[in-house]
Amino acid sequence: MLSIQIPDFGNLTLEHLVLDYNGTLAVDGGLLPGVKEALNALSRELTVHVVTADTFGKAAEGLKGIDCRLTVLEPGRQDRAKLNFVNGLGAEKTASIGNGRNDALMLEASVLGIAVILGEGASSASLKAADVVCTNIVDALELLTHPLRLTATLR
Repeated sequence: MLSIQIPDFGNLTLEHLVLDYNGTLAVDGGLLPGVKEALNALSRELTVHVVTADTFGKAAEGLKGIDCRLTVLEPGRQDRAKLNFVNGLGAEKTASIGNGRNDALMLEASVLGIAVILGEGASSASLKAADVVCTNIVDALELLTHPLRLTATLR
């Protein structure tokens, strides 16, 4: 569990981290450098979930050696499926990271939503739904391991 106190934003007590795969942790299906190490470090404090449409069919292979739980979604209404997943965990104790239009509802529902803009871009809906926007996934993950960075942005 991670506890982060952010003046004028709130006290976060996080138990779960939910992430999209393609466009968030990976570009063109390939996991980005530094992600494995960052996720394994966070998995000591949080339960890490990767919830994805798996557009390129490479998520399981890319996540090998990472302490996380992978959920591949069925086609159709994936935005609602991601929202339901977060609500099932408890949105008030969940941080989410994503980039796609199908991530917007989970980013908005989560107590902390982080959008990333990588090589595949980001949906304007996700950018609007997020509390924070980063241009590097490792930087986004490090907001949780270096919470004063998060405080500086959200206060």
